[in-house]
Amino acid sequence: MASDLEQLCSYVNEKIDNIKKILSIRNLGQAPALKTTLSKIENEIITVNELLNHFELEIQYQEQTNKSLKELCESLEDDLKDVEHLKEHIPSYLPQVTVTQSLVNKSNLDSKEPVEAEEPVLAKKPPREQRIIKEMQFITTDEFNGVPAYMKSRLTYCQINDVIKEINKAVVSKYKIIHQPKASMSSVKRNLYQRFINEETKDTKGRYFIVEADLKDFTNLKADKRLYVILNILRHCQRLSEVRGGGLTRYVLI
Repeated sequence: MASDLEQLCSYVNEKIDNIKKILSIRNLGQAPALKTTLSKIENEIITVNELLNHFELEIQYQEQTNKSLKELCESLEDDLKDVEHLKEHIPSYLPQVTVTQSLVNKSNLDSKEPVEAEEPVLAKKPPREQRIIKEMQFITTDEFNGVPAYMKSRLTYCQINDVIKEINKAVVSKYKIIHQPKASMSSVKRNLYQRFINEETKDTKGRYFIVEADLKDFTNLKADKRLYVILNILRHCQRLSEVRGGGLTRYVLI
């Protein structure tokens, strides 16, 4: 019985101590001397939170880059297999390259002058045209400072440019498929290509644009409120414009 009473007293005393601590902590914020310290702590927490957001975007970018490099490696391996196949199956109707040498009488040759073989002149294959894909320019610090505070809220300069970096990845990935010869496309890329063509309108002809589905397919960006705020900032900075129609919003690079 005495033991139970001691445990009960200990429990009650522990609860009383906790209440005293809570009351003392609540009163700390009211002390004028500590308000400045608490304000500094709050600012530090906000800075750390922004830094963590930046790290998160950078990690997402590195993961997407790693994925793209793997895809490039696989594509190069396929190209190598095609080259090896062509090397082993050269068509018989192609002209054979031979080295000719004039027959001369050895007795009339100067032993110090070597006989030179005629080198065949091979026709040079014209270089494949390299298509330049337009990318969005990063915003400058002056442009960022010119964005109204109500529009950018707590977004940072780096966070906006990180989204531009992701948008450029989507643009490049999309138009690489569009510029790729259809004969070399996989079934997945053919389906993507057809979607890209169906999404074009007379207002987007000859211009580079993406839709939300492209951001989903080629980046790790989420179509959330934060992304729409940044897209609105990019419109304000004249980096893109919108073309709506057919239930789609097309983000056109300016």
